[in-house]
Amino acid sequence: MSTLAAGTASARTAGTGQVTLLRTIASEWIKFRTLWSSVLVAAVSVVGMIAIGWVGSYFTNADWAHMRPRELARFDPVVTSLNGYNMAELAVGTLGVLLVTGEYSTGMIRATMAAVPARLPVLWAKLTVYTGVTFVLMTATSFLAFLGGQFLLGSHSTSLSADGVLRVVVATGIYLTLVGVLGVAFGALVRNTAGGIAALFGVLLVLPVIVGVLPSTWQDQIGKYLPSNAGQAALTVKPDPAMLAPWTGMAVFAGYAVVAVVAAAVLLKRRDV
Repeated sequence: MSTLAAGTASARTAGTGQVTLLRTIASEWIKFRTLWSSVLVAAVSVVGMIAIGWVGSYFTNADWAHMRPRELARFDPVVTSLNGYNMAELAVGTLGVLLVTGEYSTGMIRATMAAVPARLPVLWAKLTVYTGVTFVLMTATSFLAFLGGQFLLGSHSTSLSADGVLRVVVATGIYLTLVGVLGVAFGALVRNTAGGIAALFGVLLVLPVIVGVLPSTWQDQIGKYLPSNAGQAALTVKPDPAMLAPWTGMAVFAGYAVVAVVAAAVLLKRRDV
């Protein structure tokens, strides 16, 4: 029996055949941890974020005496050590989409929905598993990237006790978790891997570029409310006055994630498998 089939079968018990949300969550956990692709992409997000942050911090410290005044003026030790979150965002979002579309591409979604006829518990279970895993992994990775990066920055480092630093480190983990939630939602909405990934990163990465070509007054009014811009408002020690307040922006980003999940739930109930 394949890992997907084994996970689906575990949603029922041999004796009663009763389906519960907890058993559905258990089945989704089996699918997640036994699929090599899930483990690989999760590892890429962790290693990539840490490696980029540490390498950038090391070379910044080593090249400090040769840096231009403009580079020194823009230097931020927190940003330098956490700069790998961009790569983690790509990996986390992609994996969120794949957790849903992978079953559609293999046809296993029919077995999953046959085992859980109510359908919505499947979406809640996928979100529960992936949100939990992503939050723990990405928050821990954020702390590791920061602490290792500050060590490598030497005398140019900062500490968690400095104003705004702990907030940025924690917010990075939360931001990446919400990207994962959006990935699952877009996967359920589009039901196609390429389309889901394109839609997700079109919203997160391409939309700000499109708004960036609009007149400056429009940019000021619209730009700060875009999903990625709102969430990233919390990822800087010194908030940009042109953007939303840090936690306000994160709340707006979370609101987008909730809307996407609700839309995915509605369509999951109405569509044929």
